[in-house]
Amino acid sequence: MNRALAVLTCVALLTVAAEATDDVHPWLAVALASTYAAHSLLALPWLTRQPAPRRYWLTAGHVCLQLPLGVVMFGAAEAGVGATLLLLVLVAQCVLLLPLPAAAVVTAVVPLVHLGMGWADFARNALGLLGAAVFTAVVTALLQQALRARGELAEANELLRGLAAQAEELATTRERNRLARDIHDGLGHHLTVVQMQVQAARAVLPTDPGRADEVLAKAQHQASEALAEVRRSVAALRDPASAPPLRTALEALTAEVSAAGLPATLEVVGPARRLPAESEESLFRSAQEGLTNVRKHAGATCARVTLTYAGDGTVRLAVRDDGRGVVAPQDTGGEQASFGLLGLRERAARVGGRVTVESAPGSGTALLVEVPG
Repeated sequence: MNRALAVLTCVALLTVAAEATDDVHPWLAVALASTYAAHSLLALPWLTRQPAPRRYWLTAGHVCLQLPLGVVMFGAAEAGVGATLLLLVLVAQCVLLLPLPAAAVVTAVVPLVHLGMGWADFARNALGLLGAAVFTAVVTALLQQALRARGELAEANELLRGLAAQAEELATTRERNRLARDIHDGLGHHLTVVQMQVQAARAVLPTDPGRADEVLAKAQHQASEALAEVRRSVAALRDPASAPPLRTALEALTAEVSAAGLPATLEVVGPARRLPAESEESLFRSAQEGLTNVRKHAGATCARVTLTYAGDGTVRLAVRDDGRGVVAPQDTGGEQASFGLLGLRERAARVGGRVTVESAPGSGTALLVEVPG
């Protein structure tokens, strides 16, 4: 905007110079117009950089200097087009630098440069200049508003780009955490079973080779299941597949755990109903993690999985064992919490559920999961 006014000021000065060539004493009009234009060109960029309260007072002083100079210049230039354009430049500057009421006052005062004329000429010329001044003020205000809106739009676009980058980073982090949970809950479960079966086979190998071979066959089967789990995970990344019903998946899980040497049973309470895929995945992985922990840490002789479809709009899963229990169950989510429990809490939280652990020495441990459904 400042550049446009600078160009207009230079064009107006050249117009004054061109019109003054017909005068007997052209240098007076040119000198006054040059002084007026120079003051205008130097003052505008400096005033624009001033803070608002200070800028208003300095601009008022600028107007008080330019108006009398403009009246003298206007008379010396014989009310030419160039002099009129220079006065309109002052109107545009006031719109840019002053509050709207003050700019309106200057716009109304500028046509008074015609006061030396007769009343008829004054009315005709003053109304014409007033119309030009109002037009200049309105166009300048609209351009200023457009530039301000453009700046605000640029800031908003920059903010949106920042938010988009944050959202992308958050989505990447969530997906990375999801993959970590899937690897731990799926592949980790199968490898834990394989490890326990290999240990059992080595223990009985010297005394009962047949039994050892049977256990190793089960370990081989678990290794195949682990490989299949990896393949399913890779396939799911490309094209998510439909999972079996939750009850069916839990029956297969408890049967697998029982075959690995830990008797496990499943009890379903209430009429089964289909849940969102993410909720069923959270419950299944909770059962898988709970049974894995029973085999690894509890020293239990049996485990029981209970799936309850409650009438209050929730579904609860409990994994209980008759093992040694612990003094302080690590269910607080602090530094003591295992990665598996942390993953279960993340899964449950994503669907609006919660995870708790209940345990006491000699009384076994219970993993409790509740999700909406």
